[in-house]
Amino acid sequence: MGARFASIIGTVLVAYGLLFFNLYNKQVLNGATYLAQAESQANAANFEASRRGTIYLTDKDGARTAFAINKNFKQVYVTPKAVGDTQETAHALSLALNIPAEDIIKKISAPSATFVSFVKKASEETVSKILDLNLPGVYVNEAPDRFYPFNTLAAQTIGFVGPDSKQLSGETGRYGLERQYNDLLSGSSGGGPDLTGADLTLTIDPNIQEQVESSLDKLISDNNATGGSVIVADPQTGKILAAASAPTYDPNIYSSFGLKTFLNPITEHLYEPGSVFKVFTMSAGIDSGRLTPDTTYYDFGSVTINGKKITNYDLKTHGAYGTATMTNVIEHSINTGAVFAEAKTGNDIFTSYMKKFGLGEKTGVDLPGELAGNLQRLNPKSPKVAFATASYGQGVAVTPLELINAMAAIANGGTLMRPFLNSALSPEPIRKVMSDKTAGQVTGMMVSAVDRAGVAKIEGYSIAGKTGTAFIPDLVHGGYTDKVIDSFVGFGPTSRPRFIVLVKVDTLPSSALAALSVVPAFKDVAQYLINYYNIPPDRVPTASAN
Repeated sequence: MGARFASIIGTVLVAYGLLFFNLYNKQVLNGATYLAQAESQANAANFEASRRGTIYLTDKDGARTAFAINKNFKQVYVTPKAVGDTQETAHALSLALNIPAEDIIKKISAPSATFVSFVKKASEETVSKILDLNLPGVYVNEAPDRFYPFNTLAAQTIGFVGPDSKQLSGETGRYGLERQYNDLLSGSSGGGPDLTGADLTLTIDPNIQEQVESSLDKLISDNNATGGSVIVADPQTGKILAAASAPTYDPNIYSSFGLKTFLNPITEHLYEPGSVFKVFTMSAGIDSGRLTPDTTYYDFGSVTINGKKITNYDLKTHGAYGTATMTNVIEHSINTGAVFAEAKTGNDIFTSYMKKFGLGEKTGVDLPGELAGNLQRLNPKSPKVAFATASYGQGVAVTPLELINAMAAIANGGTLMRPFLNSALSPEPIRKVMSDKTAGQVTGMMVSAVDRAGVAKIEGYSIAGKTGTAFIPDLVHGGYTDKVIDSFVGFGPTSRPRFIVLVKVDTLPSSALAALSVVPAFKDVAQYLINYYNIPPDRVPTASAN
């Protein structure tokens, strides 16, 4: 009995001894290693528990394309407590990761450092190098991260996910829709970080987006321009179908690009639109009853106001137009005709209509950082010349989205709509800008301009449009530079417009003509949209003359 009891006691003591040794081994001898693994697993588990929702694009048939997803990547990280020789580790990592050794030492030597990530999306080559080094405290594991399968496509609209500056760890949407809908996508809007994020489906059509970006790249290349933007929208609803700007970036490797590239030019860049503005001037005059499309004036080629001489852009090549109607003013883009129309309308009425069009205010689009246009010169204390130059789009500033949205009010019969990208939103009218009759008359003037010029004309379809060329202000010395921005806004078919397109290209020589730059690009996009949507003709073909 005594021997048996002693045997039992011995067995228990051995078991406790083994348990104690195991705990000592884990917590003391290899504590840092197991801590690192635990922290790594916790980081991955936290991210998994709060998986970010997918962003989808939608084509014309409602089919969705995953555009921003979660994907497992190999990551390289260091647990400082488990590192042997800090200097040796830092220099070895420096060669493998191409990171300065002093930067590595600084990070892993920080008193609060327990888990330091150095590469979040490591290549197989990098992983192989790290594993071959077999350095204590340096580990490779898999963790989910944001991935953008289409690289640069729609990058400035989508944005990206990056480190959260408000937290020591974790990531958040930093630009574009990733930022705008961060709470929805991350799940934090549901009341806790442990919730799975919701998906976001956009109005952007991937097929139209690809076409638009291809046309924009060609436009910039052909004209040696510094950049540009193209927007396609549904004027009836405010849905944005495509939005592209260049230069752009790849959100998968956003750290390789400058901060300026992350800003979205369609909402975060102001520019003077030029003669596109003339259709708003005519809309104000016609809707207020001060003008009709057939109202005439006499063009001398130039006009002087407050000592400032305003001339037509084509005075040297065409000369004065003489007697001209308001429709002729739009057809030939006559500056003095716009000046006449604004004066006939009156400064107060003109200004009130520009504000009705939403020019000078944010559109309310669901994108972060939107700027409002600038109509500051349109105030009672300004000289007459300020209103005169504003009539043809100089001295006032807009964002590209603000401009196309205002033009969409003409296309849809006079209603300003709120533009949107989230397909879950409903069309939202903001206000009635003008009567259906006025919108129809101004549309007719724009169709006449397209037909007369011929460049944007598409056989069998009534297309409305207006060009604009504006000098770029000299922000250092005042006045204007010798460079211009060309733009064109058009929509169709005008019997019931299915699309509206803005094309803008930056920093061209003053001799550049919109008819030879942005208008052909618009026609390419418009023809694509007609084919893509299989839109039937709204004009009966005319027989060719023999």
